[in-house]
Amino acid sequence: MIRHLLSAADLSLEDATLVLDTAEEMSRLTEGRSVKKLPALRGRTVVNLFFEDSTRTRTSFEIAAKRLSADVINFSAKGSSLSKGESLKDTALTLEAMGADGVVVRHAASGAPYRLASSGWISANVLNAGDGTHEHPTQALLDAFTLRKRLGELAGRHIVIVGDVLHSRVARSNVLLLATLGARVTLVAPPTLLPTGVDQWPCAVSYTLDDVLPSADAVMMLRVQRERMNDAFFPSAREYSRRYGLDLRRFSLLPAEALVLHPGPMNRGMEITADVADDERSVIVEQVSNGVHVRMAVLYLMLAGAASDGARDERRSERDQVNGAVSDGARGERDQAAGASDAATNEGAE
Repeated sequence: MIRHLLSAADLSLEDATLVLDTAEEMSRLTEGRSVKKLPALRGRTVVNLFFEDSTRTRTSFEIAAKRLSADVINFSAKGSSLSKGESLKDTALTLEAMGADGVVVRHAASGAPYRLASSGWISANVLNAGDGTHEHPTQALLDAFTLRKRLGELAGRHIVIVGDVLHSRVARSNVLLLATLGARVTLVAPPTLLPTGVDQWPCAVSYTLDDVLPSADAVMMLRVQRERMNDAFFPSAREYSRRYGLDLRRFSLLPAEALVLHPGPMNRGMEITADVADDERSVIVEQVSNGVHVRMAVLYLMLAGAASDGARDERRSERDQVNGAVSDGARGERDQAAGASDAATNEGAE
């Protein structure tokens, strides 16, 4: 398993399958038990480092880590030194000094988890819980896990993703992961809500929702992220819902076994109507419970085992050696200076 999970593109087919299989095992081991805890990460420390507001993702990671018996520290920007202007580097150095084994990070800036993982500031494993409009790999994994549980293997399946693709980190991660798993993906959105370069993504693009629904095995609706918009991307909410919302009429165009997903939070009445969201073929609530099992699997694979211990100890040893060499050099310079001073004093005394 990879050391950091920063992007869905980091996962090979073997890696992704291993995570999904492990999540299935986590589900089997915990569901139906009065005590759901496993001792797999006892003695490990997992820090949830959230620079953006979050309820579902932070809580899901917290529950996942605690079910594996890890010690969990929730670290949010509000009410911490971050609100006083502390930099990402200083925060990372603080977490390193505290002995964090894994850091789950969400940040408004795309690329922040990569910076944390590659900077050398911290030896912990870094897991991207969403960075700007870039990626959200564990959301893609839990979506794939949900689809696989209901549909079986995803190779050859047609998955339609609808909505605000431009601002959606979920869409990018899902396209990459589903393509790795062999699924066929179609993005549906108005041209103004598609990112530049989408033609290079491993998916098809359509501007008409009705045309792609009859062949879909599952449709994933995306929330319109008004908080990230600084311009008018469509005429009105009513017009958007009329063209790209999933209502009962469009729901009837889907095959009888097709599923409806949504990463949440939902804008009921805009991208999806309440009767569709609450239909028995909607797996939106199931996605939430599956998210805990998937995140348990990722944390377990990244943090558990002697290999992880050895790698972390080796990195810390290397850093200690560098610091020791610097200290030795400084100590030697001070000794030389002290010796010269003593010699000068003796000459003066003579």
